[in-house]
Amino acid sequence: MSYLRFEKALMTNLQESLPKELLRTNRSGAYSCSTIVDCNTRKYHGLLVVPVPELDDENHVLLSSLDVTVIQHGAEFNLGLHKYQGNNYSPKGHKYIREFDCDKVPTTLYRVGGVILKKEVVFQHYEDRILIRYTLVDAHSATTLRFRPFLAFRSVRQFTFENGVASKEYQTVDNGIKTRMYAGYPELYMQFSRKNEFVFQPDWYRGVEYPKEQERGYACNEDLYVPGYFEMPIKKGESIVFAASTSEIKTRQLKALFDDEVAQRNPRDNFFHCLVNAAHQFHRREKNDDRYILAGYPWFKCRARDTFIALPGLTLSIEEDDYFHLVMSTAERALRLFMEGKPQATYMAEIEQPDVPLWCIWTLQQYAKEAGNEACLQRYFKLLIDLMDFIIANKHPNLRLKENGLVYAEGREKPCTWMNSMANGRPVVPRTGYIVEFNALWYNALCFCGMMAEAGGAHDKAEELKARAELAQKSFISTFLNEYGYLYDYVDNGYVDWSVRPNMIFPVAFDYSPLTQEQKKNILDMCTRELLTPKGLRSLSPKSGGYNPIYVGPQVQRDYAYHQGTAWPWLGGFYVEASLKLYKRTRLSFLERQMVGYEDEMLSNCLGTISELYDGNPPFQGRGAISFAMNVAEILRALEMLEKYQYK
Repeated sequence: MSYLRFEKALMTNLQESLPKELLRTNRSGAYSCSTIVDCNTRKYHGLLVVPVPELDDENHVLLSSLDVTVIQHGAEFNLGLHKYQGNNYSPKGHKYIREFDCDKVPTTLYRVGGVILKKEVVFQHYEDRILIRYTLVDAHSATTLRFRPFLAFRSVRQFTFENGVASKEYQTVDNGIKTRMYAGYPELYMQFSRKNEFVFQPDWYRGVEYPKEQERGYACNEDLYVPGYFEMPIKKGESIVFAASTSEIKTRQLKALFDDEVAQRNPRDNFFHCLVNAAHQFHRREKNDDRYILAGYPWFKCRARDTFIALPGLTLSIEEDDYFHLVMSTAERALRLFMEGKPQATYMAEIEQPDVPLWCIWTLQQYAKEAGNEACLQRYFKLLIDLMDFIIANKHPNLRLKENGLVYAEGREKPCTWMNSMANGRPVVPRTGYIVEFNALWYNALCFCGMMAEAGGAHDKAEELKARAELAQKSFISTFLNEYGYLYDYVDNGYVDWSVRPNMIFPVAFDYSPLTQEQKKNILDMCTRELLTPKGLRSLSPKSGGYNPIYVGPQVQRDYAYHQGTAWPWLGGFYVEASLKLYKRTRLSFLERQMVGYEDEMLSNCLGTISELYDGNPPFQGRGAISFAMNVAEILRALEMLEKYQYK
């Protein structure tokens, strides 16, 4: 029995099948995404969605979908599915699905009378090319396949509507056509592995509706352009490969290319392998060979904080140190340009956020733990010291080192932490001043860099950092620890934030902590009682004012809920780390049960990956981006930590 497999009963029930999405990426920014019944429910869905850097820094939907019709004895059976206004689904091709399996590659089996048609999909690595193989498994009489492409040629954030500007021109290419609806876009090549007839029959399909956009309070209708259809006979046992791409390919290569791509795929036959597969989907290789981590799909770009938090889990935890160094090479360049006050020449956004250099040091600390201090010294010692000197010299525009040894950031007007939602031009959670995780990161950085300086023979620097750490430790306790035994979330000019939030888990989880064992236990117990869910830690306790755990509705409504009680799996990784440090093996079975909550997600929402956030109340529904790098990373890191404890 396959791990990711669904039978006919689920596939033909749209209530069950439509919420399940499937994502494939090429590791260079392009992706293919839809529901498991091939009905697009978001404006971000599409068969071929690619970056078009000549236009902007957004992704663009070129090919929205491809409808296949089986023809026998003059009777037509359309296997496509679209939602139109008025809750109309047409042509209801899902009723022909017999089973769906995506252990290795997404595979759909259709049955139409005596016809059994198998469809398999791969996205070619590092190329903007989607490949679909159709195999006629069984048929008792002559069979013809008709393929009707639905084109959009638009940004993922916009819609397309019937208009007179869209070009209907096309040119014939090897076993297919190329077309381009608007100037500035690349040509779209649609080709088959064998000869076919293209019938030019231009038409607009009006009023296609995307229910996920409707749920989120956005416009949700568009028109899609169909230039015509391709038609060809197919014999029992025969396979036909379709390719949609921004570049032409020799069609005699298509079958071999498809086989090669399948051979490179790792099976998603268990929880761990699903997460490893999801981890690879966040890889992004640019044309200049820079490497990045995408923060999430379908709408996030490469963000500095997300990169550093996610990098250890997505690489080191699955023994892929090479990709760690490739991303660090790009990230180091971005950091140095920032520290030198030069314009950014990388795609790493939000490098100016005050906690970014601190998270970078934490990331390098994870590398030192994995590869040894010596390896870290050789590769990254200069970067570690330069980052510390940059902060100590108060050169960061929004991270000030104060006389009490703590770091201070301004977040009243513009969010400066990971809790970054805005509403009506103001931060929803205006965390400012002395922020608890910033200072936990700072203390950890002082101790770690001090130890590394000592190991690297920089004794004066080691002494300086050690003295700063001692001062920071005393100030941390006096600033953040309250009489109820937990930590204030932030403190500013006499104001203390009493909200019970998960940011206090970090000083419990980090290798170097300003807290005593007893203080750590009190904080961890508070997190367990008030914040822990099967999907990670809540962003706010139900007992705190402003608790708003359900992330639904229009944008403003969601902004007010974003960090006000929703649960975040990546915080659960630090919770596991803190628990293991304090309770060792005695908490092992409890923490392993926590993993079950994440494994359940492999068959929900986007298959084989983890959503951005979850409602803070049962049933803890997945929301936001369908695949989120920090979440996948921290669950992988948690699994690695649990495995190590198994053998201790």
